[in-house]
Amino acid sequence: MPIHLGPGNRRAFLQSMGAGLAAAAVPVLGAASDGDLVYLLSDTHIGEKHPPNSAVPSNFREVVDELIGLKRSPAAVLINGDLALKDGQPGDYRHFARLISPLRKAGVNLHLTLGNHDHRETFYKVLAEEQRDDRPLEGRHVSVVRTQFANFFLLDSLTKTMVTQGRVGAEQLRWLTTALDAHMDRPAIIVTHHNPRLGGDPNHFPGGLIDSQELWDELEPRRHVKAYVHGHIHHWSRAEHRGIHIINTPATSYVGNKSVSTTGWTTARLDKNGVTLSITTNDRTHRWNGEKVRLKWRS
Repeated sequence: MPIHLGPGNRRAFLQSMGAGLAAAAVPVLGAASDGDLVYLLSDTHIGEKHPPNSAVPSNFREVVDELIGLKRSPAAVLINGDLALKDGQPGDYRHFARLISPLRKAGVNLHLTLGNHDHRETFYKVLAEEQRDDRPLEGRHVSVVRTQFANFFLLDSLTKTMVTQGRVGAEQLRWLTTALDAHMDRPAIIVTHHNPRLGGDPNHFPGGLIDSQELWDELEPRRHVKAYVHGHIHHWSRAEHRGIHIINTPATSYVGNKSVSTTGWTTARLDKNGVTLSITTNDRTHRWNGEKVRLKWRS
């Protein structure tokens, strides 16, 4: 469920969390932005009762500090689901709102989706003064975020809070194919919280998208679709299925299994032929920290 936050005051911020949902494409280019740079965050898992100095908010605050310290803001910052700790309690979203408020003040273009640990109605109740009625899909919120070198298609894979599996669904899939066909001017990157359950990633998590195959059957023949970005697994890995890159970004705040993963964020430096992904981890001694991967788009 993508939420689009541009510069503004606190009242506009609260309104934008509900009323600012974009049905059409959202341009995020600007003279003050680094047009080819996008930050990819996921799985913040912010809880109401986390002490200020505990790992979860501290890890998230580290990337927030980096973002507001940049001389030029990235074209977009995407936080890909599981904003709340467990089941989307009101206090979780109040705490999350406080943590992202510096990004608002700095004029950073921020786009959010929801994951299986979020609760849609509670999210709106806490953060929205009104809710926009002219949404393209009832019960699902979708949009296109346009940057200099790629269009990002943000999908809503949340089916029910605390249900691990996700689903795109037939209606959302129809919207996506229409939107993809209407935006063929740049490479397309799909952004969804849940991972695809496909053979291209030998370590794919079975708790991902139930309708992965139906989605890929629509994506693969549309040659301008280049990549699929997800979180949900709390790990960093890359795979490919039928020519489309699958990018599994690390969790930003919460470690799933400390023996195999850690927290951090991903930066994507885009150009017309592909993307360079760079990993920053909160633990600067971790083997992922500073890792760079170059992905070339399929022809």
